[in-house]
Amino acid sequence: MPDIHVSAAVIVDDDGRVLVVRKQGTTRFMQPGGKPEPGESAAQTLIRELHEELGLLLDEADLQPLGTFISEAANEPGHRVVAEAFATSIDPEAVSVQAELAELRWITPSDVATLPLAPLSLEHLLPIAWPAQAR
Repeated sequence: MPDIHVSAAVIVDDDGRVLVVRKQGTTRFMQPGGKPEPGESAAQTLIRELHEELGLLLDEADLQPLGTFISEAANEPGHRVVAEAFATSIDPEAVSVQAELAELRWITPSDVATLPLAPLSLEHLLPIAWPAQAR
């Protein structure tokens, strides 16, 4: 199974809500982030992607590394996603849909049952954001 390498952000607001996004032409919500360009580190990729997708201006000091996580890819059948994940906090008012995003949502644990979410989010990243709800 081919691997897709990405950087992903776990963004939690002061109310404990987690930011998820849905890209144009897709049905599942996931953490913001994306694929690296040649020569980019995982953190540099995430900084660029958060600017392109959400209009955020961050630097590496704003990112807390969480580790590497592997799941079935949400939008590429037969592929695995290998994600370098980082935590950061932002003002919810500072984000807006940009570039290839169709929508964004701030979700709570009660939204998980009714929202189509990417395997990476369900299996790894949301349990990090909400450790008390981890299965």
